[in-house]
This record gives sequence, C-alpha cells and structure tokens, in this order.
Amino acid sequence: MTHRSFRFSLFRRNLVSWSLAAGVLAAAPVLAHHGWSWAAGEQMELKGTIRSISMAPPHPMLMVTAADGKVWQVDLGNPSQTERSGFTGTTAKVGDAVTAIGNRHLDKSKTHMKAVRIVLAGKNYDMYPERIRTN
Repeated sequence: MTHRSFRFSLFRRNLVSWSLAAGVLAAAPVLAHHGWSWAAGEQMELKGTIRSISMAPPHPMLMVTAADGKVWQVDLGNPSQTERSGFTGTTAKVGDAVTAIGNRHLDKSKTHMKAVRIVLAGKNYDMYPERIRTN
C-alpha cells in the first residue's frame, strides 16, 4: 500500500467513525423523549372526550378533555405499534368518549400521559400490552 492510499484509507475510516458518532448524538434527544424516563412508574386511568386526533409521526396522539375540563395530551405508541393495536385514523372521532390507561408525566403540573391502552366503546386498543398493569 502506498503512503497516499494509506492516508486516504485512514481518512475514510475517520469519516465513517465521525459520521456514526454524529448520528448517535443526533438521535439521543429523540430516544430520550420517546422512552419512558419522563413518565411516572404508576399507571392512571383518564376518562374523557376526544378533542383532537393526530396520527402524524413521531407518535400518534389524542387530546382528551377530562371531566374536570383539563385537556390532556395522550401519546399513543409509535405509528406501527398504534396500527398493530387496531387503532387507526378512522377508529375514533372527535367527541367520542375514551378511557386512556397509562403513565402520566413525572411533572404533575403537566397534563400529559403515555397510553398503554385506549378503550373506545368497550373495545381495548393495546399500544404496549407488556406494560399493562391490571389491579
């Protein structure tokens, strides 16, 4: 191997390493947001009425008005998990009664939760079946 080809090979290896490192660093905030670290360990049940539905990535979500008038952001699973649960963009409509079971935000001043199950008209849509805790 010539000196020139050795330098080019070293440059290419460093470029690949730096590119991988940049990709990992760029993904870190997304992974942190979509994990469970922001959610409380205990689960809660939220009953209310659907105010809006978004099926857009990175995760579908419902805005739900609870009986006390507070509006909650209810994150569902990622798009493929949500679809596997049977919940699609046409499953529910604004004004439907809904029960969300899941983990609320650690900061209790935030009306935000991550649903493990959505119940509509008596039918369960399990986003994270392995995380559902029944009493």
